[in-house]
Amino acid sequence: MEVNIIGAGLAGSEAALQLAKRGIKVNLYEMRPQKSTGAHKTGKFAEFVCSNSLGASDCTNASGLLKKEMELLGGELINIARKCSVPAGNALATDRELFSQTVTDIIKNNEFINVINEESEEIPQGFTIVASGPLTSDKLANSIKEFTKSEHLYFFDAIAPIIEAESIDFKKAFWASRYDKGEASYINCPMNKEEYEKFYNILINSERIELKDFEKNAKFFESCLPIEVLASRGIDTLRFGPMKPIGLVDKRTGEKNYAVVQLRQDNSAKTLFNLVGFQTNLKWPSQKELLRSIPGLENVNIVRYGVMHRNTFINSPKILTPSLQSRSRKDLFFAGQITGTEGYTESIATGMLAGINMARLIRGEELLILPKTTVLGALTHYISDENQTKFQPINSNWGIIEPIELPKKERKNKKLKAEMITQRAIQAVESLDIGV
Repeated sequence: MEVNIIGAGLAGSEAALQLAKRGIKVNLYEMRPQKSTGAHKTGKFAEFVCSNSLGASDCTNASGLLKKEMELLGGELINIARKCSVPAGNALATDRELFSQTVTDIIKNNEFINVINEESEEIPQGFTIVASGPLTSDKLANSIKEFTKSEHLYFFDAIAPIIEAESIDFKKAFWASRYDKGEASYINCPMNKEEYEKFYNILINSERIELKDFEKNAKFFESCLPIEVLASRGIDTLRFGPMKPIGLVDKRTGEKNYAVVQLRQDNSAKTLFNLVGFQTNLKWPSQKELLRSIPGLENVNIVRYGVMHRNTFINSPKILTPSLQSRSRKDLFFAGQITGTEGYTESIATGMLAGINMARLIRGEELLILPKTTVLGALTHYISDENQTKFQPINSNWGIIEPIELPKKERKNKKLKAEMITQRAIQAVESLDIGV
């Protein structure tokens, strides 16, 4: 008995490892490095394409609770991510090179996983998990489109620039985490009102890379908007978004800042940092001009410029069940961002669930459907809800989780509410019989 998995990204790699540890053989198809996506830089598995952060670690945050659920369910990549982590305050960020190399080595040395480096042009017959990601090749996308009998939805995603740490001027930049939570893990470049307005004017007048004809009606995902799109909504939008200064004070001066650009560690050697929230589609000369207008980055060396690409996803509410199984073909599952789940952690989590459920299907066991009181359960129920008419990608958040009733006097106590939701979710997951 063998399972075909298309795509060795985060979801596909996790699914493969879930099946392998249950003694089920896997054919893992990955077209890279023979054929690139335009956004990936290597042929390694589970590559972080955009940010290197998996989001919050604290269980009082939906993303943090999802990580806890994954650990309880036997997730593989979440443990690797922690071993490859770099300082990021209250978030889990990884050395992207080390993480990807580690996952690649583990998979290639697994006796149950057969890696096939070629493009899958159509959905295979037999037990299959499609985890081809948001950058699915055109031929496979057409095969999926034919299978689903519906048009693909799509949105545009953008990547933030990465710079060399030694090119930062620390006479102006300072180390800190917001509200001093955890260690001082972020580099912060402060701006006064005049500096911010200069930066803003450069940004809104910068040249953008022209979209192709099929991209003209671009749909952007709200939580990953290009910085120039955010800026177009008003001069103060960035100051209340990725450049908000609240909780970030340079202890050398004690001054309150008008805006702050944050940089997050991108590798364990602390030589590379990415600009938080600076996804962009600006032309590269414009990116250089913009970044060098930021105090502390006047002589910055950019090692990777920001780019924008189209992300493809299926109309999951019409196609999938909460187990991630296809409604019309029982031996077919989908996982990762192609399902409309947005985010690295969410991709890994759905890959884990698809792998677990594929194994259960093969063994003749009942498929695992997590309750809506868990983050992963709420997420999979949301993307498979047939009542949705305007489906858009979504990441883990408290709003999709089954609400919890608090005494009237405690209803505004957000911390207590998060703690109770967390406790309820952990209990729900711990009561499940997952098996291996």
